[in-house]
Amino acid sequence: MGVKEMFNLARVPSILMLGLVYVTYVLIGGVIFWRLEGELGRKDLTQLLLNKQMLLTTYSCLNQEGLEEVAQVVQRASKAGLSLKYNQTTDGFWKFTSSAVFAATVVTTIGYGNMSPTSTVGQIFCVFFALFGIPLNMVVLSRVGKYMLAVERNLSDFLEGKSRRKGCTRFCVHMFCYICGTLLFFIMPMLVFQQHEGWTFSEAIYYCFITLSTIGFGDFVADNNPDKDYPDWYSVLIASWIFFGMAWLALLINHSIDILERLNAYLKKGCCGGKTQEESSSAEDNSPETQVEDDNDIKKPPKTQ
Repeated sequence: MGVKEMFNLARVPSILMLGLVYVTYVLIGGVIFWRLEGELGRKDLTQLLLNKQMLLTTYSCLNQEGLEEVAQVVQRASKAGLSLKYNQTTDGFWKFTSSAVFAATVVTTIGYGNMSPTSTVGQIFCVFFALFGIPLNMVVLSRVGKYMLAVERNLSDFLEGKSRRKGCTRFCVHMFCYICGTLLFFIMPMLVFQQHEGWTFSEAIYYCFITLSTIGFGDFVADNNPDKDYPDWYSVLIASWIFFGMAWLALLINHSIDILERLNAYLKKGCCGGKTQEESSSAEDNSPETQVEDDNDIKKPPKTQ
């Protein structure tokens, strides 16, 4: 047995290597967030305790129990979408337009957490609504993404036939689609949110990506401030932006995955540069992943007549 054969037997399966990279990436992100936000969070807690003490000192008639009751009232009002600044009655979160946006966040699995059903019937309906709505949303987004990809490929083929430069033309078409998508689903919504929500540039970009990637922390939510009077078309615009923006971002992520897979194949080809094509294919056939696929593809023997 040669050195190369021993190395092939001792090499780590790709799924274990991929899992190690995944866990390392998550841990590195946790350390960075801990260093960036941990100290700031401790300062915020200290400032909140000082503000609480000043509030109790200023309003001597308010004791600890009274302060907790006031905090509960404010928390419930905020969860219901009511403002305590003005003495007026509002519809809260559960208007028709806001309810439609909530339904969109359910089937898209964004789940901001700023509003949720509180009745038993509403909670049960939400379960079944999501049970059938999430697969439907995935199918529709997949079809829309494939349609966008087909338009992009048709445009590439048309321009390649005119210019006869395949690589350069396809790259330019990809960049043009990325730039148009960035303008349509990030820059323009950012300007709208800055005007109607009063957010900064970084907050608007942050909200756009967190929403379209379905992370949905809920710290920033559009059409959610009870102190603002939003136009009726605002909720419809947000729902349309979420749907088509998710389809475009899914297409962009699929392109990124394709680039990573090609890079992985190139690196494997570089590591196995001394092997012939038959040896590489036989090594791939003997890998644990291929063996699992082969076990799943085993057919039953034909029946004898």
